[in-house]
Amino acid sequence: MTTKSAAAAARATVYGYPRQGPARELKKAIEGYWKGRVGADALRTTAAGLRRANWHELADAGIGEVPTGDFSFYDHVLDTTVMVGAIPERHRPAVEADALDGYFAMARGTQDVAPLEMTKWFDTNYHYLVPELGPETVFTADSTKQVAELTEALALGLPARPVLVGPVTYLLLAKPAPGVAADFQPLTLLDRLLPVYAEVLADLREAGAEWVQLDEPALVQDRTPAELNAAGRAYRDLGALTDRPKMLVASYFDRLGDALPVLAGAPVEGLALDFTEAAAANLDALAAVGGLPGKRLVAGVVNGRNIWVDDLEKSLATLGTLLGLADRVDVAASCSLLHVPVDAALERDIEPQILRWLAFARQKTAEIATLARGLTQGTHTISAQLAANRADLASRNTSALTRDPAVRARTAAVTADDARRAQPYAERAAAQRGSLGLPLLPTTTIGSFPQTAELRTARAGLRAGRIDDAAYEERVRAEIQEVIAFQEKAGIDVLVHGEPERNDMVQYFAEQLTGYLATQHGWVQSYGTRYVRPPILAGDISRPEPMTVRWTTYAQSLTGRPVKGMLTGPVTMLAWSFVRDDQPLADTARQVALALRDEVDDLETSGTSVIQVDEPALRETLPLRAADHAAYLAWATEAFRLTTSGVRPDTQVHTHMCYAEFGDIVQAIDDLDADVISLEAARSHMQVARELAAHGYPREAGPGVYDIHSPRVPGADEAAALLRKGLEAIPAERLWVNPDCGLKTRGWPETRASLENLVAAARTVRGELSAP
Repeated sequence: MTTKSAAAAARATVYGYPRQGPARELKKAIEGYWKGRVGADALRTTAAGLRRANWHELADAGIGEVPTGDFSFYDHVLDTTVMVGAIPERHRPAVEADALDGYFAMARGTQDVAPLEMTKWFDTNYHYLVPELGPETVFTADSTKQVAELTEALALGLPARPVLVGPVTYLLLAKPAPGVAADFQPLTLLDRLLPVYAEVLADLREAGAEWVQLDEPALVQDRTPAELNAAGRAYRDLGALTDRPKMLVASYFDRLGDALPVLAGAPVEGLALDFTEAAAANLDALAAVGGLPGKRLVAGVVNGRNIWVDDLEKSLATLGTLLGLADRVDVAASCSLLHVPVDAALERDIEPQILRWLAFARQKTAEIATLARGLTQGTHTISAQLAANRADLASRNTSALTRDPAVRARTAAVTADDARRAQPYAERAAAQRGSLGLPLLPTTTIGSFPQTAELRTARAGLRAGRIDDAAYEERVRAEIQEVIAFQEKAGIDVLVHGEPERNDMVQYFAEQLTGYLATQHGWVQSYGTRYVRPPILAGDISRPEPMTVRWTTYAQSLTGRPVKGMLTGPVTMLAWSFVRDDQPLADTARQVALALRDEVDDLETSGTSVIQVDEPALRETLPLRAADHAAYLAWATEAFRLTTSGVRPDTQVHTHMCYAEFGDIVQAIDDLDADVISLEAARSHMQVARELAAHGYPREAGPGVYDIHSPRVPGADEAAALLRKGLEAIPAERLWVNPDCGLKTRGWPETRASLENLVAAARTVRGELSAP
């Protein structure tokens, strides 16, 4: 590749980096602060140290411009809410009394004040705190955090670029505040918000910012002409400012479509676009608008959401094509590296041959730097890296791990009847009512119960060899006994065994299925201090032996009430894993579904009469463009039915979803043909119940009345009030009473109190329904 003047200035950069530290130091410091063991100053010192370490690591790897402002104690959208002064009225006293405690109150709530609603960040498993806005919202600029972190990086002698959530995306992600008309459009506040952004930009310029990145991922979704006009107006007005840094408007996760010419024509100095396979159309669209003459293009050619090594030669070819389309082409990942673990080199239990296929955040920064050097100085300067990369790709392509002929033959033999219950819902419901004998408004939980200190100690002891399998299993039995006894005493109708043997709802199954790899240090932030270790789906999937039957049947032996068998559904097994990119997702989903179908059959044979197959990721994985929805939902719902459709009519199939915009997929929820669905509803004030009713959803549903992502204990009156709201939309004979989600992250004291209040609320409302 020959160098050009455009390539000569090529610089490696990233949009963001994992916040937690290699050993999740931030999680430990924040949770220590919540428990009173770590002071505010110590927490801030830990955070500053992690930021410095990240920046030095990026610079040492060859990243020529480091991001600032992407670091967060909880969530970057919540940080934006603070930056623009959009503090909900109920949280203002806490924020004014102590900014840090008030910040965490907005995120987690207090016993007296509910937190902000939480939902998924586009089609990822990251959760953000939803801004609450209304016609009376007054914005005020507070650039303290952004300026301070920029100043820290500049003091280290590093070129730095502050990263902000853009004003259009911020408003499009917002919802009407409680008490505001549901049809209020937050985007109508744009003219009120832009002067606040102007003030923040001026503050950052004064602090030394040459460039500022404004993230506008909402523009890769389908947008109305009015919304596109608003985006054009926003960047026309911000671009006209004289007291500002240069602006880089960033999009990611998909193609920009009609928004691309809007941004390309705006008076901003640069655009950052996704050029991975998911957004390949951006390249043709950029050429169609005549490129970005006189502007900077940051090309996201390395996949920032997956963990496979990049095809460097393919990325170089894309970069070479882009050279003629902008004044300067820089190299980046497709999005923030927040969505991948920190360092693959920390993994000691993955075969070295397979480890060569993996690139976490540190490895991706090296790939980005290599590509920038090749683009600028010529491919001969990176010939060794290219040769090694070709060998890594070939190793994966020819590995026996990736293909199992028996799995492929079974998958190919699936018919439409395999993914269809033999009886219609009405017949199944009658059979289930007769066999289960449940009361009106039956109570249940979602599955997991608190993981106690004793259990965690036992699990760590087993890993370290301090205790044997027998001792660990004795601890698990004791935990199940406690969970069953509590539920019986509390009066819960359909019980769970509490899942004490499970480390994670996806990892637990992945470790027992062929084709999956588990990591030891592959932590990724899900929300706040909640981190998960997504397994790596590397090859064809099968189930060698039963995975859940033993502990489910043990729990059932302790009680006469039904105990749910608990499985994670095929779409969630994909969404919360790092999936293979060498075959269509639909093919992988069908493989997982068949493995889970075997487990469902074994649970039913063992006497389990209620089986829950969780699919919280069904909405999360919905493509961002409507044109892509139908194909995805067809294979996603088929995979669920393929998992569950082999059971008898009197076996009740449940599913569960949480923290998503369910209104977009109500028909797909119907198409799952589950007998009962439980959904998050507490923070969204039963919105999903109304959406189900508007659709005419014909089966049973449990919209949650207990927000488990907050430490607050909802009173029985509060839960009863939510139940009454649910009854406005769903008839009593089809309404269940349950929390929003699993209880693994909660402590026993709050769990006991909350579930007792939940049962009391159900009894109260039952009494009201039976009163003359």
